[in-house]
Amino acid sequence: MTSKKIINNMADNIDPSLFDFAEYDESKSELSGYSNYSFWRSTIQVFMKNKVAVALLILIVSVVLFTVIQPYLPNQKNPTQIYLDPNTGLQYRNVQPNDEFIFGTNSIGQDLWARLWSGTRTSLFIGVAVGIFEAIVGITIGALWGYVRKLDAIITEIYNVWDNIPSTVVLIILTYIMKPSISTIIFAMCMTGWLQMARFVRNLILIIRDREYNLASRCLGTPTGRIITKNLLPYLVSVIMLRMALAIPAAIGNEVFLSYIGMGLPVDIPSLGNLISEGRALMMDPNQRYQLFFPAAVISVVTISFYVIGNVFADSADPRNHV
Repeated sequence: MTSKKIINNMADNIDPSLFDFAEYDESKSELSGYSNYSFWRSTIQVFMKNKVAVALLILIVSVVLFTVIQPYLPNQKNPTQIYLDPNTGLQYRNVQPNDEFIFGTNSIGQDLWARLWSGTRTSLFIGVAVGIFEAIVGITIGALWGYVRKLDAIITEIYNVWDNIPSTVVLIILTYIMKPSISTIIFAMCMTGWLQMARFVRNLILIIRDREYNLASRCLGTPTGRIITKNLLPYLVSVIMLRMALAIPAAIGNEVFLSYIGMGLPVDIPSLGNLISEGRALMMDPNQRYQLFFPAAVISVVTISFYVIGNVFADSADPRNHV
């Protein structure tokens, strides 16, 4: 018997019912393949489980909101005005906290309550502005540096040269050459702040650049920009948010340092750095230490809050922690 006849006999003996189409419900099949998973919703749910981070987030938001509305509250004093005693005509110098001056006055008769919140507002603005700039420039350069091979050698050389110059020296030189102002401080910090973010993003992209889905995207002709924004950066959300959260208090710390050495903002612009510098001169006097305590407490709260919130959010944004 030939092989052709054998195949025909086997086909004749097969039960046709074995090849009937299985019945299915289209609506149920869609439900079985549907997932309501949301990255940001899961991230927020994990973050909200950490009570300490939530409390610090509420605290830092309250501080920011209060610094914004404080000048518009009733009976608020001008942070740059020098107040005089109506009886003697002399300045209210180093007056300890009382009913009229909640946090007392400084050595020239300015209200420390108003100067503290005005300085906090200034320092937070500098920190947020520098943090946003570092994120935008650092992520952009780092992504191109890590993904586009032709740019790797060029950007590496630029990074090596610029990174070998101490950032403190750059800050001091720029603030010395340019007119002291808020924009000068922001510009000086932005000139060096993006380096660490760029290197960090570049190293992470090198790890995932050649994974299968990225190779498949390149083979399909997907544009480089789309691969970076859709395939690479979403995996780096957690670490990028952590770096941004740490960049803000770092910028505030740099402003405090520059003001402490006399290279920061002018004394007529309240800032936490100026307040720390003024309080340092009086910290040996037990009756005047409050002038250092109040700005130091605000800096501590802001720095610790951003550090804890950034770390907890980074852990929350890790998909491995999503249930």
